[in-house]
Amino acid sequence: MQPPDAEDARRPRPRLLTPQPRRPRGAWRLGTPVVVLLCGALFIVSAHNSGGTDLRPGRYTDLASLVKDESDQYDALRRQVSDLDAQVQALSAGMSDKDVDRIHRTIDRLEDPAGMRPRSGPGLTITLSDAPEDVINSTTGNVNLLLVHQQDIQAVVNALWNGGATAVTVEGQRIVSTTGIKCEGNAVQLQGVPYPQPYTIQAVGDQGALLTAIEEDPYLQTYREQAADPAISVGWDLQLEPLVTAPAYDGLRDLSFAVPLRSAPAS
Repeated sequence: MQPPDAEDARRPRPRLLTPQPRRPRGAWRLGTPVVVLLCGALFIVSAHNSGGTDLRPGRYTDLASLVKDESDQYDALRRQVSDLDAQVQALSAGMSDKDVDRIHRTIDRLEDPAGMRPRSGPGLTITLSDAPEDVINSTTGNVNLLLVHQQDIQAVVNALWNGGATAVTVEGQRIVSTTGIKCEGNAVQLQGVPYPQPYTIQAVGDQGALLTAIEEDPYLQTYREQAADPAISVGWDLQLEPLVTAPAYDGLRDLSFAVPLRSAPAS
């Protein structure tokens, strides 16, 4: 084999490129628009279903947010009830009937003892609260003794009734015969609204009689002893008031109750 001459060496040689396999482009051309269209459809469906609100369930980061939300809902329902009551009273006032007038006189006579009218006069204020946080964190005993429960509030209310109170309020709400007090998590629910501690209880009545009823109540004697115990320190505060104003009850008046099931007749 002879070596190439100078002229052949100077002649440019063509570049040899390794052939590369061609990538399929049809799938990408079709897949990308489909994905974009599906995303757009999901956005449209979400916007339609949300109706301008958050699709995610409401979450409460603290108790105060829960209380505010429940209170706002209760206030809205209470305003609706007040509006309906006003309509009923306006329609009733336009009727001229002896039976209706007699029923109205009976209602007027019973409204005050039923708590449907405001009451003012001398009385007292009792405040119940959980033990201080440092006591709760350092306790080695029963932590329930350091917290306020529904039975504590009920014991105070019952003692005030026994002392002849003419009106009682808890957290500013008038207490009537159908009022329910129950625990709801870390709060106490009163007439459908949760309230966090501390709990303020007020009563209108003879101060001497109210104090005697409080001091002689066995349950409250134990509670006050635990309040004076540094290891428990559950909150108790009693103040005499020259003037206490109890608003009229403005909540729901219907009473729901259970009825027994009737057995089917034997065939």
